[in-house]
Amino acid sequence: MEGDCLSCMKYLMFLFNFFIFLGGACLLGLGIWVIVDPTGFREIVAANPLLFTGAYIMLAMGAMLFLLGFLGCCGAIRENKCLLLFFFMFILLIFLAELSAAILAFIFRENLTREFFTKELKKHYQRNNDTDVFSATWNSVMITFACCGVNGPEDFEAIPHLPYSSLEKATVTPEACCQRELQSREGMFVNKEACLSGNERFQNRQGCYTVILNSFETYVYLAGALAIGVLAIELFAMIFAMCLFRGIQ
Repeated sequence: MEGDCLSCMKYLMFLFNFFIFLGGACLLGLGIWVIVDPTGFREIVAANPLLFTGAYIMLAMGAMLFLLGFLGCCGAIRENKCLLLFFFMFILLIFLAELSAAILAFIFRENLTREFFTKELKKHYQRNNDTDVFSATWNSVMITFACCGVNGPEDFEAIPHLPYSSLEKATVTPEACCQRELQSREGMFVNKEACLSGNERFQNRQGCYTVILNSFETYVYLAGALAIGVLAIELFAMIFAMCLFRGIQ
């Protein structure tokens, strides 16, 4: 009976570690996608140090879970106490790190509010000055997502004009808010002169906060569900690892 229980525990341990292996692969893939994605999310991440750090933490956690899931599978099948103990200690450290990251994300969630981004835009944005990293990043985001400002073009009313274009002086709307045939910096303007002279027909009027939130809402919920699932699997894997460790003679 004891041998059957140990055998069952071994295969359950293998199963949970296989899920950890898959979860690590998903986190690794998601972290790589966030960092190298060419469609605009990379610029948003780069503009916020908290998001930038979080992306690399997710990448590192995914790589470690990928490796530890593999080691856990080997330890369970071979019934190796050394591998099981090594697995338990590292999965515990990762579990605590992920839990800490989730708590920090909850504490600093106010840094991702509409008001925060609006304040930062009005404080640091320099219109067409692409030598400024903040301004160049915002211009890339607005072009990529066909949006304007955080809430809309009215965000730029308090931002002083820079002497880049005589046309731009006639409107508060920056060039990046003008409609393009293709949403990239290389895309041709639909009507740049009319846009900069204040014709709303040729301007992107919707704020970037709403557009980006709608674009990534599904991914945010998916990432949250995945994180909860990974934490639960890690907890069960640690329990099974310790039980299997104590059961091996």
